[in-house]
Amino acid sequence: MIKLTINNQTYEVDASPEMPLLWAIRDMVGLTGTKFGCGMAQCGACTVHVDGNPVRSCSFPVSAAVGKKITTIEGLSERIGEAVKKAWIELQVPQCGYCQSGQIMSATALLKTKPKPTDADIDAAMQGNLCRCGTYQRIRSAIHRASELIQS
Repeated sequence: MIKLTINNQTYEVDASPEMPLLWAIRDMVGLTGTKFGCGMAQCGACTVHVDGNPVRSCSFPVSAAVGKKITTIEGLSERIGEAVKKAWIELQVPQCGYCQSGQIMSATALLKTKPKPTDADIDAAMQGNLCRCGTYQRIRSAIHRASELIQS
């Protein structure tokens, strides 16, 4: 059994150490907000935070998450996360919505390190998050809006 701390709760999962964290989160713990996209850490749909840093859970082994704080979209509740989610809704960012939990997780990580990001900062931080619907301009606008909400 492997102990994982996900969204401030401890879970024991019967997983092999090399199992991708994504499958432990979705299939063993039952938190399905984190999505499977490509399985090769290239699309960003599976992004979660491990000790506050965005990681691609489809290629991050469960063993590397032991003893660390894992946050999924379901557990994103601090001020910055709430501002990002509010901005996403306000600006109607999603179309299909499939990639959006990963987009939100990456945007939140960016705003934690750069509360007032430039377009270049946003593009650099979000470049690995793919959106099949092409809502990149709305994503950028929502990140700027979330930054405003954080500052107010």
